[in-house]
Amino acid sequence: MAEHKVKVYSTKTCPWCHKVKDFLNEKKGWKSWFLTFDHKRIGLLYFYSISTAFILGGIFAIGLRLELFSPERVFMGAEMYNQFFTLHGAIMIFLFIIPSIPAALGNFVMPLMIGAKDVAFPRLNLASWYIYIFGACFAVYAIVSGGVDTGWTFYSPYSVKTSTHVIPMVFGVFVLGFSSILTGLNFIVTIHKLRAPGMTWFKMPLFVWSLYATAILQVLATPILAITLLLLIVERTAGIGIFDPAMGGDPVLFQHFFWFYSHPAVYIMILPGMGIISEVISAMCHKKIFGYKAIAFSSLGIAFMSFLVWGHHMFLSGQSEYSSMVFAFLTFFVGIPSGIKIFNWLATMYRGSIDLRAPMLYVLSFLFLFSIGGLTGIFLGALSVDIHLHDTYFIVAHFHYVMVGGTVMAILAGIHYWWPKMWGRMYSEFWARICAILIFVGFNMTFFTQFILGNHGMPRRYYTYPDLYQGLHGFSSVGSLVMALGFVIMGVYLVHAVFKGKPAGSNPWLALTFEWQMTSPPPTGNFDKVPDAVNGPYDYDKIEAKNV
Repeated sequence: MAEHKVKVYSTKTCPWCHKVKDFLNEKKGWKSWFLTFDHKRIGLLYFYSISTAFILGGIFAIGLRLELFSPERVFMGAEMYNQFFTLHGAIMIFLFIIPSIPAALGNFVMPLMIGAKDVAFPRLNLASWYIYIFGACFAVYAIVSGGVDTGWTFYSPYSVKTSTHVIPMVFGVFVLGFSSILTGLNFIVTIHKLRAPGMTWFKMPLFVWSLYATAILQVLATPILAITLLLLIVERTAGIGIFDPAMGGDPVLFQHFFWFYSHPAVYIMILPGMGIISEVISAMCHKKIFGYKAIAFSSLGIAFMSFLVWGHHMFLSGQSEYSSMVFAFLTFFVGIPSGIKIFNWLATMYRGSIDLRAPMLYVLSFLFLFSIGGLTGIFLGALSVDIHLHDTYFIVAHFHYVMVGGTVMAILAGIHYWWPKMWGRMYSEFWARICAILIFVGFNMTFFTQFILGNHGMPRRYYTYPDLYQGLHGFSSVGSLVMALGFVIMGVYLVHAVFKGKPAGSNPWLALTFEWQMTSPPPTGNFDKVPDAVNGPYDYDKIEAKNV
């Protein structure tokens, strides 16, 4: 293994015990956490919150698959089934995937990567977490008080007429939007104003580029959803006809508003994941990323294009055929910047010294699964194909290959990559590899099967089905249990690593970015002295990673 010299920028030690002081042990007590302005602690607060949301959403998902194991009723009726898929979708989208990477991993590592002491507005950062918790409380209240059965899209006019607890759930999502906007605003200012001396735009880590593009989407797109949901609440409470045709409203208007936000939201979910993939591939292949500028600009290109394609969700809504043709044409263009990224990632791997440890296994899973998700998205962008597959299990499979096969696999790669930096401890590599295989196999068992179901005409959101689909549904349900087993084992070995793991050292991956040039876990103030990006570890013009 080639020798790798690490320039350590921070080594504060306790004068009494001579142990390195870090953000975890420098201050103690619950107040030091719940009143903290340290971006790393706030990142962990978000991490605990989204992990809880993931577990809750996963429980609803397992309940759905167990019910679908048989074509007849297993343990829930139609009404409860509607609530389960609504709550699974709403929790996973609004409480887990959208805030997961920016608010948790982004909060923790982005200031470290650009050589900053903290984010630009630390108090606003803490306030955004409290706003997230406040919105989540309304969502939990909706669950325990009777649930919601509208689907995670809250489509009108059903969301106006149903007797379930739509208002607290919708208001909770409305509040969560403010947390997303404040986080995005904080990141934009931080990236513009707090970069280390010498860190120009084209010396920033690609994860920071992806967070920047995501922040733009958060600030510009999220208010559209907030206004839409507020109008829905007004319609339910005041009886003003906005979306309900019985009161003179237009339900298609709701779809336009909702998808004008929700398609950019897809890239709020996936763009940060793409940034993680760029960082992990470079570190695990011990190579400078191939096509740095192309990947950076493709992030901005995806953000721009995401505002122009919302109508491909509405091919069957009655919009004009010319509008559908334009939206279909633009949809094909979205694949170009994503294809640029995948090409450059593969080129980075070419002739690299690839280290097949857990983070890289999740990267490989991402490349395989996201490619399938993206390709099937191009299929659905074609009018003739979408008409046949609309509202079938093909849509469910495509969406999960993008969101789980893409975003969640990237999250898992990021967690395993930065876990030693967060806690200063290494997890069990053996069990990490086992879980990566279990999750990959279980995911494909669960969702590739659903492509076949959808192509054969199985509609989504049905809790009973003809006997001819039982074999495929049963196989899909078994796959979900395999995947769940992988996540349970992962939770065990990650928690074990926090308390019993081997010391990780400052840079176990021999990576070049600033966060790996300091002690693990990082100190409260990040850097004893301001790092110099001109001669620092991430200067793309002067530094080449050494092969291992």
